Amino acid sequence: MSKKTFYVTTPIYYPSGRLHIGHTYTTVAADAISRYKRFAGFDVRFLTGTDEHGEKIQKKAREMGLEPIIYLDNMISDIKKLWNVMEISYDDFIRTTESRHEERVQKIFQKLYDQGDIYLGEYEGHYCVECEAFWTESQLEDNKCPDCHREVESKKEQSYFFRLSKYQDRLIEYYEQHPDFCFPESRKNEMLNNFLKKGLEDLSVSRTSFDWGVKVPFDERHVIYVWIDALCNYITALGYPDNTKEMQAYWPANMQIVGKEIMRFHTIIWPALLMALDLPLPQKVYGHGWILFSDDKMSKSKGNVVYPEPIIERYGIDALKYFLLREFVFGQDGNYTNRGFLTRINSDLVNDLGNLLSRTVSMVEKYTDGIVMEYNASTEFDESLETIINELFEKFDEAMENMQFNEAFEELWKLVRRANKYIDETMPWKLAKDDTKQEELRSVLYHLIETLRVVAVFLRPMLTITSDKILEQINIPVEEATLDSVKVFGGYPFETKVKRGENLFPRLDIEKELQEMELLFVDKKEESTSTPHKDEITIEDFDKIELRVAKVLECEQHPKADKLLVFKLKVGSEERQIVSGIAKFYKPEDLIGKKLVVVLNLKPVKLRGVVSEGMILSAATEDDTSLVTISAEGIIDGVEVR
Repeated sequence: MSKKTFYVTTPIYYPSGRLHIGHTYTTVAADAISRYKRFAGFDVRFLTGTDEHGEKIQKKAREMGLEPIIYLDNMISDIKKLWNVMEISYDDFIRTTESRHEERVQKIFQKLYDQGDIYLGEYEGHYCVECEAFWTESQLEDNKCPDCHREVESKKEQSYFFRLSKYQDRLIEYYEQHPDFCFPESRKNEMLNNFLKKGLEDLSVSRTSFDWGVKVPFDERHVIYVWIDALCNYITALGYPDNTKEMQAYWPANMQIVGKEIMRFHTIIWPALLMALDLPLPQKVYGHGWILFSDDKMSKSKGNVVYPEPIIERYGIDALKYFLLREFVFGQDGNYTNRGFLTRINSDLVNDLGNLLSRTVSMVEKYTDGIVMEYNASTEFDESLETIINELFEKFDEAMENMQFNEAFEELWKLVRRANKYIDETMPWKLAKDDTKQEELRSVLYHLIETLRVVAVFLRPMLTITSDKILEQINIPVEEATLDSVKVFGGYPFETKVKRGENLFPRLDIEKELQEMELLFVDKKEESTSTPHKDEITIEDFDKIELRVAKVLECEQHPKADKLLVFKLKVGSEERQIVSGIAKFYKPEDLIGKKLVVVLNLKPVKLRGVVSEGMILSAATEDDTSLVTISAEGIIDGVEVR
């Protein structure tokens, strides 16, 4: 019998720079439910990726003097590095600039056009470049975008339109017949009352004012509206419109997790597109809230951004994941404070869980030579602990199914807290001194070790590192830590030897750590990279440097140095060979045809055996490099740069 499938997606991220913990919250949640479902025996497919088209990206790349794809490549690399650091278990990472996606989006657009769901018209209205969203006059707030509160632009241009209004009644009916489709309830009511029941207008789905996007297959003057392009990734990643085995196995998605600010796209435009394509809708679209900082949305421009990397480096992956999943009610806004983070770690992970493990294993080693023994007596407190364990699976599973991670952890911590209280009630140190109480002592120690086994198993999907450490100390192989093994009390094998290890989490001096954390959240990529100034030069000195525009004819890897690229450049009527140490940051094939700025009159040198006749200019930091490029069409190679 084949496994039951589970398909979960996050919105594909717009690569605007470094991701803060508000961005990572979505992915940590998707990773938690993916891991839990795999743990429960499901065939899981977890999709994430990046949304890389649109006017906003093209403008930003031009400001930096880069081609959009080069501008994007470095940032996508950083996003993947972060997911690797956070041990995010995605099965597929899709970029909307990949040919597998672009070609399939064009086929989808063609299909909708051929069947009359897309038509040519003229668009006039309000457009927010930052959100890449169109708004009606009534939806604006003080003539600004209702989402980001930035100024909107008045646009008038020829456009293709999707007949969104055609699906209004079907969408309302679907909402009524599937009350769990849009979740939580507050988001569903917002979509119904603020959008659907007020009436839907047909949606402009192409642009002609810029060209960084997927071309409309039958009219290349137009590029496909970025939100149509981006939303389709959930099915293009499965091979649609081809009837692939992945499409058959995983669609419709079981869970699509998005931020509340993009619910309109995912619960109105996206299901309407699926209806037009005659595809089933996702089972549930879950809109989570924002992580706020001092009751305000995290924003780099406001200087209130908290980044995950320094937290992980100082406190560990599991500390951050536990806080994100435990502290906030998924679906609602939550407020982040450094003190709240530190207090939660000290209280739950150090005092509750860490102490329980340390005390229990130490007592087993002290009183029974590290052996967990069979027992023939019980205490009056044993039954209450057994009852919590026997009821835990059902409660934990229900909370996870509803994406209420905080409730799942609360159910688990009820057991942890009860076990700590159980120690105080049974007082094993007293039982150990009474020769007539040795059976009760064995019972107490068994109940405590069994509790730790159960806790370690339930932690495995979310806090794998912590789970591994507990299992190691109580001597349970990872392969035996299964959900089936914790549905009923009593799975820990007698005569197993335990061995105390390091503390799970170090105790924090909160006041001291608060001072340290003030220094953690400086975005080093945003810090000044200036170095001490060099000696002043005169204009005559500067005139000695010959800067020219050069066009890249060929570029290849240096045969003897992984960090070097060898360029063949056209500089007016002559050709030059220059070797540059930028292989870490650029692919040779992406540089062909680019116009760069070079120092032409630098004395030739040999770099690892290859002659270099000049220098390519770039802006560089310790971990990033961007070439100085010329994007203006009128500037030809050979022109002097002054």
